[in-house]
Amino acid sequence: MSLAAAKRTLAWDWYDGTIPENVDLQGEAYLETTYSFLHYRSEAAPGVRIGHGATVYLGTMFDVGERGRVDIGRFALINGAWIICDARVEIGDYALLSWNVVLMDTYRLPVKPEERRRLLKTANPLRNGTHLRSERARPIRIGRNVWVGFDCCILPGVTIGEGSIIGARSVVIQDVPSYTIAAGNPARIIRRLKEK
Repeated sequence: MSLAAAKRTLAWDWYDGTIPENVDLQGEAYLETTYSFLHYRSEAAPGVRIGHGATVYLGTMFDVGERGRVDIGRFALINGAWIICDARVEIGDYALLSWNVVLMDTYRLPVKPEERRRLLKTANPLRNGTHLRSERARPIRIGRNVWVGFDCCILPGVTIGEGSIIGARSVVIQDVPSYTIAAGNPARIIRRLKEK
């Protein structure tokens, strides 16, 4: 990947943005557009790390809060996923995430309606610069060689083990063991795979 040294821009980018200073693009990583950082607010070092040879395509959004950290492994491919992170999201080497996948390590809103209404009345990024964030974020871990099908939602605290496959349009609410196929809403294990 060739970055203009001082500006941290992408020569091919249709969007007139820059890559934040605390984003680490490792050798031969490809980022299609800086628009992916429109909702990015991380102050962590690094806030996002895109591993060697990894590819992040158009439609991928890093909605990362002040303390959030996202780690994308070597040769992983992210194709239009929305990553909502207030704690930590780890995506392993060679993982494949299809379009419209949502990874969320936080709900950012209280479950109780009265608390939710109170928070929504005060949080306004345009009026007072406040954003929704949760103190109860729980990390998401996606192992090596995992394939996540389109329109999936991975919820807070979930770990998906190495070599697993998540079927399209699944909602993953609990851990998925290594080398399994899981699908459905909520996702359930359908089959075990042979380890390679």
